[in-house]
Formats: sequence, C-alpha cells, structure tokens
Amino acid sequence: MDLDQQLNVAKIGTESVSEGSLSRRTFLKVTAAAGGGLLLSFILPRTIWSKEAAGARAADMFAPNAFIRIGRDGLVTLIMPYVEMGQGTYTSIPMLIAEELEVDLTQVTLEAAPPDERRYANSIFQIQATGGSTSVRAAWEPLRLAGATARTMLVSAAAQTWKVDPTACHAEKGEVIHATSGRRLKYGALVDTVAKLPIPDHVALKAPEDFTLIGTSAKRLDTPDKVNGKAQFSIDVMIPGMKIATVAACPVFGGRLAGVDDGKAKRIKGVHQVVLLDNAVAVIADHMWAAKQGLAALDIQWDEGPNATLSSAEIIRQLETALLKPGVIARKDGDVAKAMAGAAMKIEALYQMPFLAHATMEPLSCTVHVRKDGCDVWVGSQVLARAQATAAEVTGLPLEKILVHNQLLGGGFGRRLEVDFITQAVQIAKQVDGPVKVVWTREEDIQHDIYRPYYYDRMVAGLDKGGMPVAWSHRSAGSSIYARWHPPAFKDGLDPDVLEGAAEPPPPYALPNMLVEYVRQEPPGIPTGFWRGVGPTHNVFVVESFIDELATAAKKDPVEYRRALLGTSPRAKAVLELAAEKAGWGQPLPAGRGRGVSVQFVFGSYVAQVAEVQVDKNGEVRVTRVVCAVDCGVVVNPDTVKAQMEGGIMFGLAAALFSEITVKNGRVEQSNFNDYRMLRMNEAPAIEVYLVKSGEAPGGIGEPGTSALAPALTNAIFAATGTRIRKLPVNRVELRSAKL
Repeated sequence: MDLDQQLNVAKIGTESVSEGSLSRRTFLKVTAAAGGGLLLSFILPRTIWSKEAAGARAADMFAPNAFIRIGRDGLVTLIMPYVEMGQGTYTSIPMLIAEELEVDLTQVTLEAAPPDERRYANSIFQIQATGGSTSVRAAWEPLRLAGATARTMLVSAAAQTWKVDPTACHAEKGEVIHATSGRRLKYGALVDTVAKLPIPDHVALKAPEDFTLIGTSAKRLDTPDKVNGKAQFSIDVMIPGMKIATVAACPVFGGRLAGVDDGKAKRIKGVHQVVLLDNAVAVIADHMWAAKQGLAALDIQWDEGPNATLSSAEIIRQLETALLKPGVIARKDGDVAKAMAGAAMKIEALYQMPFLAHATMEPLSCTVHVRKDGCDVWVGSQVLARAQATAAEVTGLPLEKILVHNQLLGGGFGRRLEVDFITQAVQIAKQVDGPVKVVWTREEDIQHDIYRPYYYDRMVAGLDKGGMPVAWSHRSAGSSIYARWHPPAFKDGLDPDVLEGAAEPPPPYALPNMLVEYVRQEPPGIPTGFWRGVGPTHNVFVVESFIDELATAAKKDPVEYRRALLGTSPRAKAVLELAAEKAGWGQPLPAGRGRGVSVQFVFGSYVAQVAEVQVDKNGEVRVTRVVCAVDCGVVVNPDTVKAQMEGGIMFGLAAALFSEITVKNGRVEQSNFNDYRMLRMNEAPAIEVYLVKSGEAPGGIGEPGTSALAPALTNAIFAATGTRIRKLPVNRVELRSAKL
C-alpha cells in the first residue's frame, strides 16, 4: 500500500470545535494500519491571524495534518509535514516524538507528507508551508502529546495483556516493562491490542528534568544519505526518457516575448525543440550543455513593456516620496507628539535596505511529466500544496491527478515558498512529449528572483536630559509580501512581516511613547518575497542602529544604554549581558578596530550579537569575530541551534557587506557571484554561540541569526571609524575617508 492509501486509512472528517474544547479524543485517532500495525493520526491546532479570521474558519479549524505509524516490527514512522532544506527539521521534530514515546531516535523513520492543505497546514501560516522559523514552534506541544498518548496506550495494552495495574509498568526504548516480574513486550507486539483501546482523556507529558533526548546533540538523521550520495535533490532527478531544458525569460520586468528565430538553435546537436511562452523561451535538449548552447544561439526579440526605463534611482525616489506621507498606524503607545515637543534633544535618521536575491546553493529546477490522464512533478518546494495547485491550474487536471514528488531542498531561504518556476516548468512540459527537467542557470536565477523588498525608514526620537528616550517614531515604506502571498494576513493596510521587530512584537526596550507607521509602496513590476529573516532583517537593523545613535547622543556606552532600557525584558537583558561578557566588551582594541552590539526579540527568540571588526585605510572591512547569545526557549537539539545561528550569521554578513540588487533600464544589473558577492571562506569570522537555558516553549532559530547581524556589524564599524552606516550594503568608498 502506498503512502496516499495509508493516509486514507486514517482519514478524519472535519470537526467543528473550538480551541478551548479540543480534547485528546478530537486530537488523536487510532486505527489499524494496512498490513498490520498501529496508525495514530493527530491534528495540530491552528493559530489564526485574527479573531475575524478565526470566526471565518471555525468550521474547518481542526483537521488532521500529521500521522505516526507503529508497525509490528516496532519501527515508528512519522509522516513529516515539513520539508528539509538544511535546517535540521528532519531530526528535531522526530526527537519530539521519540522523547515522549520512549524510543531511540534510530527507531524513527520519516516519510514525506503528500500535498494536502487540509491535513498538513502549518499551524501558524494556516497553509502547508515550511518557513518563518515555525516548524519546531508549531510542532512542540502537539507532537509531544501524540507521543505521550501513544506511550500511555501501549503501556495500557501491555498491562491488559499481563492483567496487571498499568501504574506498575513503564515504557523504555521501544518496549513496555513490568518491573515486578521483569516481563517485557516490544511495541510491535502490542499494536494490534492498542488499536482497540479507547483514547485516554488525560496523559502526562514528561517533565523537562526527565528528558533524555530533548536537549541533547543528537546526530542528524539525514546526514548519512547526504554523505554517501543517496540523498536526492531536485536537480538530481533522473527519469527514463527525460529531456533537459533551460530558459530565458524577458530581461525587463513585465516584458513579453515578441518573436524568436530558432533556426541556428535547432541545428545544434542534441537540441530537440524550442518552446515559446508568453514571457520566456525554453530550449529542450538531451543534456544541459546542448540546451545552453541552443539558448545562446536563439535570436530573441522582446517587447520590453512599460518598465523599460525603470532604474534603482526611480524606485528610491518613489520610496522617498512615500515616506513623506502618513502611514497606517501599526502601534501607538502614549502621546508621541506631546513627548517629542517636551524632549530635551531630538534625533532623526533615515535608513535604507536594498533588494536582495536568495542565491540558494541549488539553483531552481523542476521536472514535470504531463500526460492526458495525469501529471507528475519532481521538485524541492517549501509549499507542496501550492505546487500541486499550480500544476493543476496549468494542466486543467483535477488535484488528485497531480502527483508531487518532493525532494530535498538545497537551500530555501524563502525562494522555494514561491511556485513561479514550477508554473513555468509545467507550461513547458505541456508542450513536450515525455518528462522534462527545467533547470535555471545561476544568471536566470539572480535576474528573475522574487526579491527581498527595498525598505526606506525614517526614525525620530526625543531624549530627556539624561539622554533616555521619551518619544519614539518609526515610519517604514516598502512593499507588502503578504498582500500577494497570503492575503488574509494583510489587513487594514498592515503587513505582519513588514512590522515584526518594529511593532508586533515591538523592540524589547522600555519606550513610553511610541508610534510605528507603515506606508505600502510597491516597486513597478518587481516581484518581492520572503528572504531569510524577512521583516526583521530590516527592522532590527533600523532599530538597533538607531538605539546606538541614541547612545552616542547621550554619550553613553551602547551596552549600558541598552541594559538600562531592558529592565522590563529580563530575557533580552540576559542575552545582552552574556554576549557582552563573552565578547570582552569594554576591553581596549587597537586603532581601526571596534565592537558593535545588537539585541532582538523576533521569531519567538531572544538574540544578542557582538561583532568585532577591523577597517583598513582602503575602507575594507574584515569581521574577525561574532559572539552570539541565544534564548530560544527549550532547546531541542543544541547542535542544530548553533549550526543555524552560524549559518544565519554568515548569510547576514554576506548581505550586509556585499549584496544588493540594482536595476537599470528595467533590468537587474547583477548576474552571478562575480557581481553578486557571497562571503568567501577566508572572509569568515570566528563565531561563538552561547545558549541560555530556558524552560519556555521553543522559539524559532532558522532566521534570527541573520536579522541580528547587520546592526552589530555597522555599529562595530562606527566604533572603529566614527562613520555611521545607514544604508546597506557597506559603502567602502565612504569608509576610506574615515579617520582611523
């Protein structure tokens, strides 16, 4: 029986219940798995964006979206609702099950969940998606409850078999033990009995002090296959009879295909076909080299459309104009105008953040086979149900005829939350007889990305005689990702992503009078989307840079200034103090060197970073050391948290030092790593990550490392040079004139 059939065995009808009435009986269902064994299906309660949305979705708020299967062989199979793209999800989430179920992690196997928006929706996004540092946060309680319930039922089944009191039995390493008699039964021997038992209304979760797996540095389950070559990514897919295609889309945003002379291309050995789309051309060939040669041989005419003269300067001008307008109020505490008028000192600053490309390690690819009776899609996607839906729309086939084979992802960073490349691949495959793998070149990837938005921010603060803030005004202009990507989340002109770290949640500081506004300004024709760290990558940079400016104006040490403002946020204060201590804050440095600090509360986690930099007379910046302190609640796997922080820091450092997407004549000027720089191995700093022990529910860890880095870096540059960086990436020409 295949996975879809197995899942159908345990299909649960939609239950109209409120969150408050959710019980174990509505949370879990137990059935016999086909072929023998126990199939435990459960639901993950959904988080709704608003009360209004909750009312609108009450009828289908709770739907099954994850399953555990225990076979007669004792193996535990978790049908995984999230995808693995290097973040460690395929290890951390099984750890939750294994901990409460009392099995060794090696006893847990994984099967990727199929596309099913109803059953596998992310509890925070409400759609089937992996991203936003949500996977462990969304799964923390439901998966532990499922494991604990299964364990309780297995103990009851063993006790019933032995005719003893269940309290005299306990579970350990995949078996139930009766301590008095020494009798043991493996889980596999109990599954037929347990499937007949009623689901308990109450089960006890393990106390943190009893954890044996959670909190340990468990080895990643996906490592062996990645080492031995068995792991398959989208670009690795090989299907019998498969052709290879590569594409060229119109280089101007919003442009169309006007005409093609494909005579030379078709004469190239290995080229079979040229496929025309509304805004792109694809060459179908036996292999990638032939496809690339064929593409280069095409004589293409483009209708460049209304954005043919668009430039970065024009986009910035539009943002500057938008920033002068009052925005939609996202947060208003106290009376900012009154407090500002009575302030002893007024500080103002403007900040800019550029468009950014994702530049994932694995370029975009998608393999599709369209037939009259169905369509198969092989792809690495963060949004499986959306991948299925776009294939159905393009082919005209019903959803059930679209089979998505999800692959491991060679980096996501938000790029694979989009389905534009899947839509294009299916459009091409409709015109090809047999399966075809569409591969984007790096140039196509960078010049036709869905970019991190350009942001323009105005900050104004009023300080009292002691230099402490009494008024805080933050106005941000930029595009809204959610308005396009998930419209229910965009309400009353506010985008929750744009505002994270600025309004909801606000900065962790005690700011008595606070006003945060948002002005939506979409760049003409340029698609914008999620990028690792998303909204906080600009808000934390702006807020933490401005806090540093206030400390300078108050003539106070940046760490001490922050500590004084964090009296109401002990967790933020704790990570600040830990990072400062470990970094040796206050210890003297040679000329041209400096330390900078940042503090944030985003994605449910508290993070402080201290960056140490060296700036030479040519304005070249070398980051020598980054110290990071993290309070992300209960740590499931310390190695994963540290790895994600290290990766996030490197990702953020590359962007802050080098990366920007600029536009000229409607075209992206950058094309590959020669002009869209990544951090090189010899440029990597020493990174130290320190974890704060906490009993709070887990926060996200995939993105906070990135969002915290930029302000720590630029504040360190100021300490070294006296030059304040308000626009990224770092301008070396500006630093050459600094007095070192």
